Amino acid sequence: MRIFFLFLTLLCVPPVGAEVPQVQVTDAWVRATVPGQQATGAFMTLQSAAPLKLVEVRSPLAAAAEIHEMQVDEKDVMRMRAISQLDLPAGKTTRLEPGGLHIMLLGLRAEAKAGERTTLTLVLEDAARQRQEIAVNAEIRPLNAPH
Repeated sequence: MRIFFLFLTLLCVPPVGAEVPQVQVTDAWVRATVPGQQATGAFMTLQSAAPLKLVEVRSPLAAAAEIHEMQVDEKDVMRMRAISQLDLPAGKTTRLEPGGLHIMLLGLRAEAKAGERTTLTLVLEDAARQRQEIAVNAEIRPLNAPH
């Protein structure tokens, strides 16, 4: 029995050199879709203890995920564009929200149904180019959900 508990304890201890995620993720959610819709947005609040970059996002719900920003162009037209990475300054809160920075889930494999949950994997990179992944359990909210 002692060996069993020792084994369980070892499973709970991170391997030597393993990094503890330095980002706190709160209020993660995905906008629900209608049948046949091929894209939706994912939103959350990120707070990093150290300067990091969000360099990739993956989800089993979508064939691809992109980090997007909204910008007003020279003709005062709001445009959305993909960006390769998102800086997460140490000690600062970064909000991914409708109408601003967000994650686009593209090539949806299934309908995102309100009330269900999906996983988003955030890939973060530090100044030494070391990467770590954080799995985020995101709620799927109705199309008309306030943000």
